[in-house]
Amino acid sequence: MLHALLKMEKTSSPEVWWIHSARDGTHHPFADEVRGLLAGLGRGRSVVFYTRPTANDQRAMKYDAKGRVDIALLQELGMPMSAIFYLCGPAAFMATMISGLRERGIPAAHIRTELFGPAAASSDGKVLPAPHRPDGKQGSGPIVTFIRSGISVRWGARFGSLLELAEACDVPVRWSCRSGVCHTCECGLIDGEIEYSPDPLDRPAKGLALIRCTTPKTGVDLDL
Repeated sequence: MLHALLKMEKTSSPEVWWIHSARDGTHHPFADEVRGLLAGLGRGRSVVFYTRPTANDQRAMKYDAKGRVDIALLQELGMPMSAIFYLCGPAAFMATMISGLRERGIPAAHIRTELFGPAAASSDGKVLPAPHRPDGKQGSGPIVTFIRSGISVRWGARFGSLLELAEACDVPVRWSCRSGVCHTCECGLIDGEIEYSPDPLDRPAKGLALIRCTTPKTGVDLDL
């Protein structure tokens, strides 16, 4: 989209606000390319949110605000509420942003969306619920973050495995044997430490986890 807008600069110069959220500088895709493209826009503005910036990010000033995307803050910075909003992200993020914009009187026709991450519909056409926090009292263990689904919850002893926690949150997962043998439940372990019980016959490669027989040892980020 930025490449297309840059080509339009020869005939028009629309006001463009680029809002991006990432965990930190090492999880910020195409950061340099985006900065370069925005520099070529006569009326381009960027606001970057880091949810967990590192000390290096703070020294280099790679971001503008700490935390998740905050519509109220963007309003304070002068973001025009008469704009056309293009939203792209996981289901939970999209639901929050759409709700926030509608509460501020933005008409539905001015909100364009593109979902990435787990699909909201199953192959048989049934509509599946969006990922959410599990029902009941929240646990007191390490924080488990389902990156694609956009939710973070504390681990609780009532769940026998990370798979059971994911299912309680309606996070789309795959499984077959439910014993860690077939590797169907294998997913990306982006950050954190886990422990197996029982120990699988064939452990996955580094950076992967069999969530059916896994519990979090520290806070973990899963590619789900």
